[in-house]
Amino acid sequence: MSESSTDDSNRREPLASYVGRRNTPSNYSNAEENSVPDFQYFGGLKPRGTVNLEEYLEVWGVDVHPSPDEANKKQHHTELYESSNLIVRRGQPFQITITFNRAYDSGKDRLWIDFLIGRFPDITKGTYVPIYIQEQLETGKWAAKVKTTWNNTLSLSIMSPADCIVGRFRMYVAIMTPYGIRRTARDESTDIYVLFNPWCAEDAVYLDSATENEEYVLNDHGRIFYGEVNEVTSRPWVFGQFERQILDACIYILDRARMPLHTRGCPLKICRVASAMVNAKDDGGVLVGCWDNEYRYGVAPTAWNSSVEILLQYFRTKQSVCYGQCWVFAAVFNTVLRSLGIPARAVTNFSSAHDNNANLTTDIILNEQGAKDIELTKDSIWNYHCWNECWMSRSDLPAGYGGWQVVDATPQETSEGMYRCGPASVNAIKHGQVFFPYDAPFIYAEVNSDIIYWNKQKDGSLIKGDVKTDEVGKLIVTKEIGSDGRKDITDQYKYQEGSREERMAQDSAIQYGVKKDQTVIETPMDATVDMHVPGNVFLGTNFEVAVELKNNSSEKRTMTAHFSGNVVFYTGVPKVQIKNETIKVVVKPHDVYQAQVKIKSKDYVDHLVEQSILHFLVSARVEETGQSLAVEKILSLKISKLNIKAEGPAALGREVTIVIEFANPLQKPLENLVLRIDGLDLLKPKLKIFSILHENATLTTKELFVPRRRGQRKVIASLDCDALRQVIGEMELTVV
Repeated sequence: MSESSTDDSNRREPLASYVGRRNTPSNYSNAEENSVPDFQYFGGLKPRGTVNLEEYLEVWGVDVHPSPDEANKKQHHTELYESSNLIVRRGQPFQITITFNRAYDSGKDRLWIDFLIGRFPDITKGTYVPIYIQEQLETGKWAAKVKTTWNNTLSLSIMSPADCIVGRFRMYVAIMTPYGIRRTARDESTDIYVLFNPWCAEDAVYLDSATENEEYVLNDHGRIFYGEVNEVTSRPWVFGQFERQILDACIYILDRARMPLHTRGCPLKICRVASAMVNAKDDGGVLVGCWDNEYRYGVAPTAWNSSVEILLQYFRTKQSVCYGQCWVFAAVFNTVLRSLGIPARAVTNFSSAHDNNANLTTDIILNEQGAKDIELTKDSIWNYHCWNECWMSRSDLPAGYGGWQVVDATPQETSEGMYRCGPASVNAIKHGQVFFPYDAPFIYAEVNSDIIYWNKQKDGSLIKGDVKTDEVGKLIVTKEIGSDGRKDITDQYKYQEGSREERMAQDSAIQYGVKKDQTVIETPMDATVDMHVPGNVFLGTNFEVAVELKNNSSEKRTMTAHFSGNVVFYTGVPKVQIKNETIKVVVKPHDVYQAQVKIKSKDYVDHLVEQSILHFLVSARVEETGQSLAVEKILSLKISKLNIKAEGPAALGREVTIVIEFANPLQKPLENLVLRIDGLDLLKPKLKIFSILHENATLTTKELFVPRRRGQRKVIASLDCDALRQVIGEMELTVV
């Protein structure tokens, strides 16, 4: 039977043999109901006659000081958690107060504290921990020492080791008598959550920066970057790691994975298990992935604004939530890591390769007309891909490979039989040390692949054409500390393209197991093809794409160029072709030929999928030399945002009116619109449904809410319908 840290059914506590019980005071009640013997006799024999325990300590009350206003939570940086239980971080002392029927006498009374976790606590596995009172607390060990005594109260300072199990512990006070042990009854209010501690130098997740801990552990809001490399955009996200029941939901994820309790002190193992469980591909995890634009049985990935709604639905229903895509997986995973105390951040890699066979090449097959052969092309370049980084030391790796580690919950490829990825050292990726665990070759290929265009011949054979060595991993970003801006971290993953260091890293990757086609193109490339796509193109407008054919030689060149345009998913998978043109021209020596291809709104507007992305490919062949050239460009159409504003100032406990507006940008009605509003101090988002929004019409709606907390906050909203997705808006609100 698997261990569980949250299920109380059939629990057995680790007590010595006993043969009887006695009636106990009220604070020892319900022992039978909770399967916790509060009193046990030694030697296997019950003493004759009446047992007199009046002279021995009797516990009248236990106070773990769980209030966010008290020292425990403030000192442990856990005061933001909405929980009535005490939440502490390991490797750091906390205080409890015990009230007895009389004053505690250290010379006569013998007592200790029992910490237990799981159904079958075992002292050898660290799931049953008797904590004895000592003169001094010792780093690396469970221990307690007397802090103060006053009348019949005893204040203890309790220390946990910096590598102990993370989870929800049950706590009991045990008192030794000549007749056996008296134990307090089961009391959920004294359960204590123990988390990872980035502020403790002995913890594997120690992060020696106050500002980074503030951002990567304590910030419950963030930004997800998306779009394309030349027009990066972002959306706000509510991580919500401190919201009520979110911590329990995160622990439940580990229980659902049947992760052994004794392994839950290792951040590496937690990350590996959680990266598998955030997706539902093979284990009944949190989110069902969907990339086909069919979301009738759930919520479109672009409509989510918060991890809270997703995690609480999973925790409540015990069923996987529909649907997620890479940024949703990354955002939910970020919440899980931060809630458990592991520093984490969401990362976006623009132009991210999905290399199926880890050969460091992304192979694009072009048919006889020069268009991409969808059936034969198995590799893909994602417009962007989101994953996570978590911070930890790596005792399993040589010095220098700790710090940020890549972990990815999006189900792309299996790792040791499950859809998960990482943790892989970012520093190892940069240096091509792909033999280090876990899944480094796949991640290295995501940021370092070459793109090879293969020309399919009439007989089915393939001839190698153009090669692009600098089109993958063009930009890697995360949220800036302390602001909503983006931080470029590309240089943490790779050296500058073409540099000596970059070549050495690639040689290292190839040497240690990453295959790479070493064939080079011998034909001199004296012609080039380029394409210019305009920026800031709003959905529903017409525009032009410029195609440029350049002859760099001293002789004329006859060039045949094929231009194709497609509506695509952000993963690079095409949905429908919207343009198909062929240009044949003779280009004079050292001359440039330019052509303008018109793209009309009616060509694409009825075929768009989420994120409204268009993909253009120009492939060209030079008749005189046999050269094969190719260039690809992405255009993310800009979508009008929701306009959100507050009517008047916001004050604590006073009603505020929020106004949300949206103008239909399409020349057709929008039907069955769902407005999702987060940030109104509710665990669940506010949902509003509108049957139709006519063309050229503006939707205006108001929402009332009462702020429960002072300070800066965000109200985030999304509008979703089949014809238009990724419509979002946000508003900063200062509550006084």
